[in-house]
Amino acid sequence: MTGAMLSDIELCVFDAYGTLYDFNSAVARHRVTIGAKADSLTEMWRSKQIQYTWLRNSMGVYAKFWDVTGAALDHCLAAHGIADRSVHDALMGAYLALDPFPEVPATLAQLKRAGTRLAILSNGNSEMLDPMVEASGLADAFEAVLSVDAVGVFKPDARVYRLVEARCGVKPGKVCFLSSNCWDAHGAAHFGFSTVWVNRAGAPDDALPGKPVARINDLSQLPSLLGVS
Repeated sequence: MTGAMLSDIELCVFDAYGTLYDFNSAVARHRVTIGAKADSLTEMWRSKQIQYTWLRNSMGVYAKFWDVTGAALDHCLAAHGIADRSVHDALMGAYLALDPFPEVPATLAQLKRAGTRLAILSNGNSEMLDPMVEASGLADAFEAVLSVDAVGVFKPDARVYRLVEARCGVKPGKVCFLSSNCWDAHGAAHFGFSTVWVNRAGAPDDALPGKPVARINDLSQLPSLLGVS
């Protein structure tokens, strides 16, 4: 863990995919069916999924994240020579019930006991976010599950981050935003959040505007960063 202790935080806002929920778990459940291409497929799928959101932002053509995720999967399956449509359907179904990372339930419970307000802000649309959060048993932890679908544009557009104050009534300076995506952490910091980069992969920092106030390896380190016991 690196960075300064956070104080005067009223609300912790989490990115969903890769931060709270393991997007790799979708392919992992069907590893036997996919075989040796599974690791390559999951890495390309995530990369292409995010790339499509950036490209759509640049083109000014929004689509729900479910559709973007499906289109990215179609490309990746074709690139890996997998033509069986049932694989596509199985993987998309798995995306509705991704596994939370191991430390997430206990961390959220600890924060809730301390009275910390919690929310999600995600590229995902509600039709895919709500079933996933419900399936994980974590729905009661969050006062709001916010989707970019409300503004029709993906992160890191500032209109997305403005949803937090509009829906939760908390000024940016009182928000701790957490993301495993370095570009998202920078984007949120540039907007005005106190941002923590959850660097699960041990990746190098991106040279982008906005500076996260701290970097942690996983969410188990968050309570001490907030001074929560």
